[in-house]
Amino acid sequence: MEAFFDNKTNLVNARICAGLDKAIMYTVETKFEFQGRFRTVLRDENPVGENSNMVVGVINWRDKSMEVGGKRRKLDEVRRTKGSLFNKQRFWKWSSRRKEYELSYTHEEWKATLEDGKVIAGRFCVPFRPHLFHKSEPPVVNLTSTALIEDEVFLLLVFIYEEVKRQDKTNTSVSGGNGSW
Repeated sequence: MEAFFDNKTNLVNARICAGLDKAIMYTVETKFEFQGRFRTVLRDENPVGENSNMVVGVINWRDKSMEVGGKRRKLDEVRRTKGSLFNKQRFWKWSSRRKEYELSYTHEEWKATLEDGKVIAGRFCVPFRPHLFHKSEPPVVNLTSTALIEDEVFLLLVFIYEEVKRQDKTNTSVSGGNGSW
């Protein structure tokens, strides 16, 4: 699956559109409160069945948890880090029956890999470079069939979470944590 975010500067309030026909697949909406982000909701815009605008995933920023398919887990349960301060490895795993993904960030791209970095499960390219004479490229997410079958929603939430946290660290001038550059 290849999809892009229609809002280049604010990932937490955007639509995720299919790369082929530009159809809206998901909507990402974030509620802000006095102290910053409160909850980011991922809605499926093409649900199977009678439910319209079905919530498939949630990032709860305050209580540091995620919900996928109605099941809530604390971030400490689904992620772990290994290594030193300058060589940190991030690992994400929704449950004991699922695969563990290693996330790494290099050259404006998040990469989720399996089996010690041998198999790529997904990529999230966030090319944010202002251009004078042409438009910037939108953020693009690519998930392999392995990731789509088991952890599509989980990986989307993880990519959004990691990129927002990265932006928070690199952009200290943003007041209120609005999630945009």
